[in-house]
Amino acid sequence: MSTTALLLTVVFGLFKILVTCLPTGAVERLIRKYEMHAKLSEENTAITFDGTRLEGEEKAQVIQQFNEASVLKKYYIFPGNESLFLQPENGGIPFVVDTKRGRKDVRLFVYRYEDHVDVVKQYKNKVIAYSVFSDSLQKGSMTAAGDLV
Repeated sequence: MSTTALLLTVVFGLFKILVTCLPTGAVERLIRKYEMHAKLSEENTAITFDGTRLEGEEKAQVIQQFNEASVLKKYYIFPGNESLFLQPENGGIPFVVDTKRGRKDVRLFVYRYEDHVDVVKQYKNKVIAYSVFSDSLQKGSMTAAGDLV
């Protein structure tokens, strides 16, 4: 009985040391896997606005502004209410971002307002919505959408 307890204590102690002392690369990989607001890359991303595909400098600028945005809050979506977030009444024309994360195809809808930007992430059967702050992305919406000039 005492040898079993001693053996379990040693195994648990080694496990605790391994988990708390992970290398930086492993920690960053775990964080990237579960982060809500992931960074976009130009190679794996296609952006459309009002049916026209953005290319070149416009695409790079939108990706940079999206990557620099900071998360304000996450919205809870009740089952069955996904359409309220995917097509909001006063959302205007969104940027539709099709990207790939690993083997998953992810579609982002970016709705821009005066004081924040709403992002709705859709992949498989899941929908995640959150709000970000990006001053340059918000100001870009005033001229691009044409409705708040």
